[in-house]
Amino acid sequence: MGPKTTAMIPRMRAEALPLFTIRPAAPHSPAMAEISAKLVKELRDQTGAGMMDCKKALTEAGGDLGKATEWLRQKGIASAEKKAGRTAAEGSVGSYIHTGARVGVLVEINCETDFVARGEVFQELVRNVAMQIAACPNVEFVSINDIPAAVAERESAIEMGRDDLGNKPEAMKAKIVEGRVAKRLKELALLDQPFIKDSSLTVAEMVKQVAGTIGENIQVRRFTRYTLGEGIEVQKTDFAAEVAAMTA
Repeated sequence: MGPKTTAMIPRMRAEALPLFTIRPAAPHSPAMAEISAKLVKELRDQTGAGMMDCKKALTEAGGDLGKATEWLRQKGIASAEKKAGRTAAEGSVGSYIHTGARVGVLVEINCETDFVARGEVFQELVRNVAMQIAACPNVEFVSINDIPAAVAERESAIEMGRDDLGNKPEAMKAKIVEGRVAKRLKELALLDQPFIKDSSLTVAEMVKQVAGTIGENIQVRRFTRYTLGEGIEVQKTDFAAEVAAMTA
């Protein structure tokens, strides 16, 4: 029994060895590849899309230039950017009154032709942007570029004076303040807000998609929001004091 058992052991080990064979590591995934500035510039030159849109497209495509171009085309961004330099003097002034009639919005959005301005796609865009403005009470400007320097300076002064920065080195304090101010300015800009009907898009990206669909330059020019009673100082009356005064 002993010799027979011993003779079987080498065969059992030989058969088991393939289970532990080490295979070569998988090649580096393109999705993990670093997106270089050179690649972003190349995509931008090909499509005319913005730098951040190009970087996002390359990240989604794992660094593949062809797939990134397709991604931009699907989003309507590539064609929209190429049209951005054309004059947009037509368009529409749209309105939105929120339920209860306590908030109202007027917004002007421009396109290139009257034909497009009267179309359903463009009119839906106007309605959507008007609703967005009504839903974002903190928004005061169309884009960050429209925010006056005085506003940025005021926000910077506020952040510099916060107690949590008191003991930090000046260089670190300046960097923290810069980040906080940039975040605050984004909160004030309409185009940087998440789109209320699809939070995966900003309002700017949504507008670019529509521009790519209709084939014209589209610009959100200006807006006004009305809130019922805003700016009116309401005098509060102390009825008990009034009655006491009358009976004194």
